[in-house]
Amino acid sequence: MNKKILIVAAVIAGVVAVFVFMPKRHSPKAEGQAAPVNNVKEAKELYAQAVKLRQMNEPLKARAIYQDIVKNYPDIDNMSAIQQEAEALNMQILFSRTEVPEKTVIHEVVPGDSLAKIAKKYNTTTDFIRRSNNLKGDVVRLGEKLRIWIGKFNVFVDKSQNVLILKDGNDIVKVYNVSTGANNSTPVGTFKITTKLENPVWFNKGMVVPPESPDNVLGTRWLGFDIQGYGIHGTVEPKAIGQQVTAGCVRMINEQVEELYSILPVGTEVVVVD
Repeated sequence: MNKKILIVAAVIAGVVAVFVFMPKRHSPKAEGQAAPVNNVKEAKELYAQAVKLRQMNEPLKARAIYQDIVKNYPDIDNMSAIQQEAEALNMQILFSRTEVPEKTVIHEVVPGDSLAKIAKKYNTTTDFIRRSNNLKGDVVRLGEKLRIWIGKFNVFVDKSQNVLILKDGNDIVKVYNVSTGANNSTPVGTFKITTKLENPVWFNKGMVVPPESPDNVLGTRWLGFDIQGYGIHGTVEPKAIGQQVTAGCVRMINEQVEELYSILPVGTEVVVVD
């Protein structure tokens, strides 16, 4: 079955299991064997409920049903499309004023506050606060109430599948296709994001390649690791995404790395596995 399907993968020392989409894997059931009829019917009914809840502007209830489908009905034929809808809903919730129990707080702006100061207080980014609250600039007003995401994001990169998984704690938020290092050159281990740059300059063998150059392979964003020379960045070769072709970094589509950049603060943990 040449499509994304759900598998259960151990993430940390075999203790924590998470549901991860891995592309181009075969289902554990026999090739060509359909999912049980009852499962298909139940999944369709749940999906219809999720769609209705989205239309009724009940994103948290809809998300819970999507999670149920993804977890319990991985073999239904339209699972890839359902996963994409679930991820889109996750991002809609992140970049909105939706209040999520244990994941968000409301911050009332007090004298001396600035967007940067508020972001630092909650270990988030100014971009994230701005997008979540539909702010047009960096000005915040006394008494203004801002919804702040306080969940702790982390990143999991699987080199064998060329996927990057954005997680909030143990919850999967979104799965991105990426490129990793040729000849297994992307280092394996646990790292932290220590630098973030918009429209980065690329220093290549003593040459300075400016951001606007078509030869600048870093694309529009750079999230550097605490290991010199490695990080997550954009690309000028989007057709190569999904392949092991880089000099060791993790490449993403520019639009997607910009999305990730807006969410992740400096200090975010990144786990890379073979």
